[in-house]
Amino acid sequence: MAEDLKIITTADKAAQYQSLLPQIEALITGEPDLVANLANIAAALKEQFNWWWVGFYLVKDDELVLGPFQGPVACTRIGKGKGVCGAAWEKEKTLIVPDVEEFPGHIACSSLSRSEIVVPLLSDGEVWGVLDVDSEHLAHFDETDGDYLEQLVNLIRF
Repeated sequence: MAEDLKIITTADKAAQYQSLLPQIEALITGEPDLVANLANIAAALKEQFNWWWVGFYLVKDDELVLGPFQGPVACTRIGKGKGVCGAAWEKEKTLIVPDVEEFPGHIACSSLSRSEIVVPLLSDGEVWGVLDVDSEHLAHFDETDGDYLEQLVNLIRF
């Protein structure tokens, strides 16, 4: 198992993802514990991209409940359809929000968060959680992030 990932800081965003995804796949392959894998994925993404907050919310009793994350203290529970995370869960699609202040019903877990991307985690057509990433910069995320983060969540076995 490779606990030390090769961090690339000088390449463009796509190249960074192309280097990181196989490393994450190798890191989680053979490890059956979901929490351990989600924790390592959050840490790897935070280390590579230095985002403000990166983590997972897991569906429990019809709510999203905070799971493994990296960053400041976060909201613990989010209802379906509430905020960006709840909306991505409800719509079962990736949401990219360039300015969280303009998202109707945005939940401000941190006033420093300015943009966000949320990717649903699916198994057998059901959302069982979301990957949530926040940046302190406006319009930080784009389709490149969406495409690669969707590839990443498809590596996770629930």
